[in-house]
Amino acid sequence: MQTLEFTPYGWPALGPTYLAPTSFLDYEHPDVAAFAREAVGAATDPREQAVRLFLAVRDQVRYEPFTMRMTPECFRASTAVRERGTFCIPKAVLLAACARRVGIPAAIGLSDVVNHFSTPKLVALMGGREVFMHHGWAALHIEGRWLKAVPAFNKELCALMRVPTTDFDGTQDAILQQYKEDGSVHMEYLRDHGVWSDLPYLRIDADWSGYYPPSLWHGQRSRVDVDGL
Repeated sequence: MQTLEFTPYGWPALGPTYLAPTSFLDYEHPDVAAFAREAVGAATDPREQAVRLFLAVRDQVRYEPFTMRMTPECFRASTAVRERGTFCIPKAVLLAACARRVGIPAAIGLSDVVNHFSTPKLVALMGGREVFMHHGWAALHIEGRWLKAVPAFNKELCALMRVPTTDFDGTQDAILQQYKEDGSVHMEYLRDHGVWSDLPYLRIDADWSGYYPPSLWHGQRSRVDVDGL
């Protein structure tokens, strides 16, 4: 079992753990390996590779919050590739896994956010909560520094919601847009919870179980032992 490294403030020091496969960042899985290979194509520059991976995860895996299940399988990169529709955390896991696959150090970050345009159905499943606890993002180490990258909302969803797409050029953070096209507030980032070398599944499970009703993950929940918890 690989040790889970946690950096509560700032960025982690580089080390082999940020390039290793894990139970969640399972880039040795054939589906993840193929997804990364096809996304990167002929690119050899790490920055260009990161950009191509970001766009592939953003647009080829739809944002589908209603697919949430509180099981380890739901959060794995290979599941995101297979199902092609999932929520923000597995999409961040997939991006981090693909980055490691091509030699780019990567980690998982979590933040609390407010999405001002949640659907009534999603708000009801969240028990009326306004704050999204543990919104997921990937941290990528490119050209000597760490960057935040949030591939959550695919371009079709952004067009539907009239929100500018989140773009990534490999030189600056790519987080969800704060404003819609009409200038109204769309997304607010409230607090970062730190950065992990792997998905902190048990932390998410414990925090969500005390915050959200079971309806959010349709009553499907498992705390089975997995590597990298």
